[in-house]
Amino acid sequence: MSRPRLLARPTWPQARYVAGILRSETVGGLLLLAGAVVALVWANSPWRDAYATVVHTGVGPASLHLHLDLEHWAADGLLAIFFFVVGLELKREFVLGDLRSPSRAALPIVAALGGMLVPALIYTLVNGLAVDGSPEGWAVPTATDIAFAVAVLAIITTHLPAALRSFLLTLAVVDDLLAIVIIAVFFTDRLSPAPLAGSLAVIAVFALLVNRGVTRWWLLIPLALVAWALMHTSGVHATIAGVLLGFAVPARPRSGEHAGMSERFEHAWRPVSAGVAVPVFALMAAGVSLAGGGVGAALADPAGLGVVMGLLLGKPIGVMGATVLLARFTRAELDPDLSWWDVAGVAVLAGVGFTVSLLIGELAFGADTAENDHVKAAILIGSLASALLASIVLRARNRVYRRLAEREAVDRDADGIPDVFQEPTVG
Repeated sequence: MSRPRLLARPTWPQARYVAGILRSETVGGLLLLAGAVVALVWANSPWRDAYATVVHTGVGPASLHLHLDLEHWAADGLLAIFFFVVGLELKREFVLGDLRSPSRAALPIVAALGGMLVPALIYTLVNGLAVDGSPEGWAVPTATDIAFAVAVLAIITTHLPAALRSFLLTLAVVDDLLAIVIIAVFFTDRLSPAPLAGSLAVIAVFALLVNRGVTRWWLLIPLALVAWALMHTSGVHATIAGVLLGFAVPARPRSGEHAGMSERFEHAWRPVSAGVAVPVFALMAAGVSLAGGGVGAALADPAGLGVVMGLLLGKPIGVMGATVLLARFTRAELDPDLSWWDVAGVAVLAGVGFTVSLLIGELAFGADTAENDHVKAAILIGSLASALLASIVLRARNRVYRRLAEREAVDRDADGIPDVFQEPTVG
């Protein structure tokens, strides 16, 4: 009897879907990087006071508890769009994608769990042993930023197998789900039952309409805004409303449809998320001043050191270790088209944490604290270091796969087999 395979080649529809997501996330990742760079340069320029003024400008109706500064509007409002798209992704993965199959779902789920637990453990150890440690930030290094990671992947490689790209995307989706659970469970300081019940009721109406095929924006968007506002008032982080709204959208295509409503909504809202919401959030959140010690001060703070070690060491150890353990205990074999060096490269790339890490850091320490500034700097340090190390590994693997592709092309030409008969590939 053949042994089960890890990271087997995805089906052609799944590979095509993944390719489309990766292309859009690449553009979004580059815009995210641009927003972060602008924020960092601006916050350390002679015009740093103007940056602080912009970030802390308050707008919105106070009577509805929505008079927030622009930094909080970006974190609570714009990121709700990002999490709405995450909810749509999760719904599709659970209904139509790799997560619907227990055998295929096992690897990304186990890898994501390892990639969450080990960084949290490393952070907790660093801060638990330090006299002035900050254990409340344990969740900061647990998240992977898919847009940032995919942008790095697009820059450094073009020939990685479709199975590895699909693994990275599915791993990040599960990682986002775990981050959502962490935010909902551990960062709800107060709870107002009435607004929460009102938000859930509005989301139920939204779900009823979309499941009956209603797609009128002038009806759905106001409902989504009301659900978001009530969730914000309830004390639960407002981005959770975005996730629940995304989950409410049906994923299976109806009769005569080529794509389900969740996929159509995703195509409509992903450019808004990747092109506007996440880059603006990066612009508002990443502007940490490096004056007064800068990188040295961040690493001297146990919170900052724990974040760097969690991203740079914890993530790859967790993802790679969980994958190896799964293979050992299930007697599964890595797909023969791949190498464990490929998995190691993706595991290191999973240490690129940005958007959700910045959000959790702010929730854990507060927006205007020294610890939060140190954590922001640490997230940048850990993410950039992870990206550089992943680049070294994956560029080496990319050269291997490029040579294989060139050799196969020469063999096909020698055999007289036209390319049209070859199986389609991604990348």
